[in-house]
Amino acid sequence: MIDLRRVARVVAGGRRFNFRATVVAGNRKGEVGIGIGKGADTAAAMQKAFRNARRLSIRVPITEASSIPHMVDGKFASARVLIRPAAAGHGLVAGSSVRAVLDLAGVRNASAKILSHTKNKVTNAEAAIAALMMLKSSHAAKRA
Repeated sequence: MIDLRRVARVVAGGRRFNFRATVVAGNRKGEVGIGIGKGADTAAAMQKAFRNARRLSIRVPITEASSIPHMVDGKFASARVLIRPAAAGHGLVAGSSVRAVLDLAGVRNASAKILSHTKNKVTNAEAAIAALMMLKSSHAAKRA
């Protein structure tokens, strides 16, 4: 779970509330995805978001050191993220939602930096996914 927001629309007689959930889903073996779901209650929004995250998952090539093959830079809207590989034992050094994306993808040794000034967790996570989609290895990263 990256984000859970209550959104309101104004109707005659007051406000109606819905919920928007943003979820990262991954198997820690090279598959990860982000999904957004909206619903009348939090449970429905989270279920929809999880279903969308699994449907939109991507395959990430992971090295023997549980890292990524090479340095990549991803951009989504105003968010920019730089992800660098690291040696075994270095650990995962990343902030905010980028850490969640890399962790659920199965990357255990990498360093990530959010280069933009946006604090928007959703766009930062989408930028991390865009960066991971640019990875090249013997098996090209492709949409699942």
